[in-house]
Amino acid sequence: MATPTVEARRLQRERHHEADVVVVGAGVFGCAAAHALAEQGRSVLLLERWMTEPDRIVGELLQPGGIQALKRLGLGHCVEGIDSITCRGYNVIYRGHDVLIPYPTMDDDGGVPYQWSGAGKEGKREVGKGFHHGRFVSRLREACLAHPNITVRETEVVKVIRGEHSDHVLGVETRTKDPATGVKTPDCFFGQLTVIADGYDSKFRGEVTADKPVARSKFYALELQDADLPAPGFGHVVIGEAYPILLYQIGTHETRALFDVPHNIPEASVAAGGVRNYLTRHAIPALPASVRPAALAALEGGRLRSMPNSWLPPTPQVPRGVVVLGDAFNMRHPLTGAGMTVALHDALLLAELLHPDRTPSLSDDAAVQAALRALYWRRKSYTAILNVLAQALYALFAADDPQLHALRVGCFEYFRRGITDGPCGMLGGVIHRPVVLAYHFFSVAFLGIWMHFVETVTSGPGPLGVLKAPIAVVDAVLILAKACVVFLPLIWREGFR
Repeated sequence: MATPTVEARRLQRERHHEADVVVVGAGVFGCAAAHALAEQGRSVLLLERWMTEPDRIVGELLQPGGIQALKRLGLGHCVEGIDSITCRGYNVIYRGHDVLIPYPTMDDDGGVPYQWSGAGKEGKREVGKGFHHGRFVSRLREACLAHPNITVRETEVVKVIRGEHSDHVLGVETRTKDPATGVKTPDCFFGQLTVIADGYDSKFRGEVTADKPVARSKFYALELQDADLPAPGFGHVVIGEAYPILLYQIGTHETRALFDVPHNIPEASVAAGGVRNYLTRHAIPALPASVRPAALAALEGGRLRSMPNSWLPPTPQVPRGVVVLGDAFNMRHPLTGAGMTVALHDALLLAELLHPDRTPSLSDDAAVQAALRALYWRRKSYTAILNVLAQALYALFAADDPQLHALRVGCFEYFRRGITDGPCGMLGGVIHRPVVLAYHFFSVAFLGIWMHFVETVTSGPGPLGVLKAPIAVVDAVLILAKACVVFLPLIWREGFR
């Protein structure tokens, strides 16, 4: 039952469009942030252009770390009742050979005992969830609609409102469509703090940064019906014979297939028959044989949709009444399915730093700026791992380069030898120690160097192969240099800037 204060604040939101916080965008991050702040007693206006169920090919796999964050937000129920599918880890398929890398065993304190090497045989294992994105977002919106401290409005935000004598953002101007007449009328919503969460194609990113997303490829998506996956309950990563392909279930009968297609590759040119030609001649033949019939049927009769694979490193913000977060602020290649996990952890951290006990008034610019400086650096404990992994693994799996090929072979052999808890714990968002990432990355590099060296000096003929040792040494230096070129700029940008 609403108290008089809660009721008065609801009326303030509905009649005067005033709240403590205005959140622009009711996607995964927007809903999570609105709910987290409302749980602390903040009055929240949540604005969304379309409240119909989204129909998108992104945000369909939530890693274990994201599930943990969702539960801490009080939204764990949102993955239930939507035909979600439990995901227990990955099945990596390299040139027809596969290796399972399950999510790691964890101790009673939530740690990963074998994060440095090996894999636990028994113990608790966290799981992820695959689902239709729209169903999940609809459940998040339902939770926000039911919250007494949140008012949700379907309206199109067109610009931010600034003070007459300063650049302080006071709220947003919108256009609200009359459902009866279809006429759009101007509207305004005001808050002490405006949180922009309008997604990867953000209109308002420029409020805090001049950086723009960089995309060198697209994921083309098919929805397969009743596909026969080699390892049910696992996400599949197919590499080696084509550019990376992802397979994971999003429903009892539905499997999402995502095919990475770099820009301007000859096999997908118009002259060669376009993307459908690439999928038919190169990508689908690289799939496990049991999956190909469903993939061909989906390509023949289904909708082929695409999304850019973007990288946008985070930048410090100096807010004056506004902050930009979610995909509008920070993106990574979706190869590792980390986007929602980052978003949910960001919502948790934002709410912690803006808690009324720490920041009583959101109109206190100095306090809010201090909170967001802390958020920028503290979030790196998880984003540095997830963002670097996404970009580095894509570089390894997609590039046609002899040094990267050696690293790719080393990576697969690393998994084949059973060193999986650390890598999969990082992929799953349950290990938040960047030093673990550095350790495993260079362990893979040195394993790849060793394997290449042995292959070179034993390639014959007979014992004469040892004469190739100097060449193998030169190759080793080149492989290590390539590993540094891939990894060090990323970890510097994501971890220390």
